[in-house]
Amino acid sequence: MAKSIIVGANTPGRALARVLNEPARSRSHGGLWRRSRRSAHVHWLLGFIDDRAPPRVDQPLEAPLLGRLDEVGEIVRREAIDTVFLALPLGSSPRVEHVLMQLRDTTASVHFLPQWPESSELQVRIEKIAGTRMLTLCGSPFTGVRAVLKRAADLVLALLAIMLFAPLMIMIAAAIRITMPGGPILFRQRRHGLNGKPIEVWKFRTMHVLEDGATVTQATRNDPRVTPLGAFLRRTSLDELPQFFNVLQGRMSVIGPRPHALAHNAFYRDRIDGYMLRHKARPGITGWAQVNGARGETDTLDKMERRVALDLHYLREWSPALDARILWRTVVQAFKGDDRAY
Repeated sequence: MAKSIIVGANTPGRALARVLNEPARSRSHGGLWRRSRRSAHVHWLLGFIDDRAPPRVDQPLEAPLLGRLDEVGEIVRREAIDTVFLALPLGSSPRVEHVLMQLRDTTASVHFLPQWPESSELQVRIEKIAGTRMLTLCGSPFTGVRAVLKRAADLVLALLAIMLFAPLMIMIAAAIRITMPGGPILFRQRRHGLNGKPIEVWKFRTMHVLEDGATVTQATRNDPRVTPLGAFLRRTSLDELPQFFNVLQGRMSVIGPRPHALAHNAFYRDRIDGYMLRHKARPGITGWAQVNGARGETDTLDKMERRVALDLHYLREWSPALDARILWRTVVQAFKGDDRAY
């Protein structure tokens, strides 16, 4: 059991305390404990460290106030504290340095819990740029080894898919030519790709019209623009098969946030916080949002907000295992069909 304290009885510190307090109250020393989701430790919260006297701190606190910042080193040694959570504002560098100086001759683990703006939670990590360590608040999760793994997986999956589905794609192309003579087999539309740069995305044509301008109307249920064959292709996601060629071109990834038409991005980017952060990765043929029901028409703002939230969750939590999970659920949905894809 790791004995812990929180330095800073402020909003982020108290939010952490409430999480640690959820399971139960320990009978020993009035401490509070909780197992960390990403750690094998059980955290036993003894209390807060803060310079403000109780009248200046909103009461009641989630744990006792143990002392001031000047006393943190003494308290850590006296109480044999294992973990120190620093919940101090980013602008409090001298106070943070003062606390760290006191802790340098202890064995306590130190975790920094700053108060981030909500839209900066994409991929917080330490990076070394030009020989200098920096705290990245908003960046792509696919850098270094991660980028190599992601791209290698994309190339392998795209090549396998093209070889596997080549006969089916030929049959779909022939069916489109028969049912919609005089028009193109592929629908090409400009969308935003990695870092918001425009790309051209390919799909099998499913509509009588080809919209790619300042106004693009989303498909709706029983949309008269969609052909009978197109409705089947959209429901089974077979219209997306040409995008495996986009993956080989480096425009897209097999798994990632779905790309939207340029007109839709122009509409939503000023209405949803963090909307354009989803473009810190290559857009995907399928994604975390799609396998969690956030596909199809976004006729209300809250539907698009949910899709964006799921996309940003994917970018924060990415792992090869998560991609494998999304791929499996996509295959299952394709066999079942999806009534929301119209």
